[in-house]
Amino acid sequence: MIKIVLLGSGNVASHLIKAMEANDAIDLVQVFARSKKSLVNLIESSKITTSFADLKEADVYVISVSDKAIEEVSNQIPFTDKLVVHTSGTMDFRVMHPKNKRGVFYPLQTFSKSKKIDIKSVPFCLETENVEDYKTVENLAKNLSNSVYKINGKQRKSLHISAVFVSNFVNHMYQIGNALCEENKVPFAILQPLIEETANKIKMLSPTEAQTGPAIRNDEPTIQKHLEALKNPTHKELYRQLTLSIQNVKKL
Repeated sequence: MIKIVLLGSGNVASHLIKAMEANDAIDLVQVFARSKKSLVNLIESSKITTSFADLKEADVYVISVSDKAIEEVSNQIPFTDKLVVHTSGTMDFRVMHPKNKRGVFYPLQTFSKSKKIDIKSVPFCLETENVEDYKTVENLAKNLSNSVYKINGKQRKSLHISAVFVSNFVNHMYQIGNALCEENKVPFAILQPLIEETANKIKMLSPTEAQTGPAIRNDEPTIQKHLEALKNPTHKELYRQLTLSIQNVKKL
């Protein structure tokens, strides 16, 4: 069994804790958190520590905290020459203290504590400072997921930006759509089949081939009617800019 100490208690950490605890090939020997209260529903109390000085020996230390806290947490690990990885999509592994061997263990997915997720379907993007450490990280990832990739720092950052566009920004579009529905007393649920079909369609078509709507058709009368109907100036400008972006892609 591969022995793991996980440091963190946020959204990503919570899902990793659940997955590791349920996996027979992984021994989650300890979890570090600033407060035990944040973890009591995930793991037995005896496995939780709030003190860096009490950290146990393990094969891999997984830092799953906010980007700004990674360096500080890595500095506090009271060991040397251990394999330490972080779960960030943007931070270089070199941000961590060089007293230990370093790497990246990035699960590319949107995580919320209250939403269950099939960890087997989550792509894990891996990188290690030393070639000989990659197999260890790969072994850990393959015990959790069916989708494991060797991704360098530049690729990972581009993936993270892409993820912001296809997930975070798209969800914000849902928020705007929901607000417009509420404003006009229309159930947002009516849009659910459209949302699902749009997501399913790009499994068979490229996003360029799947693009529909007034912008790609250059349907100016409809576009102007939509702009006139939008009362929120931010929404109006966003509609205008997205329309131009779609039309510019068509010209390429």
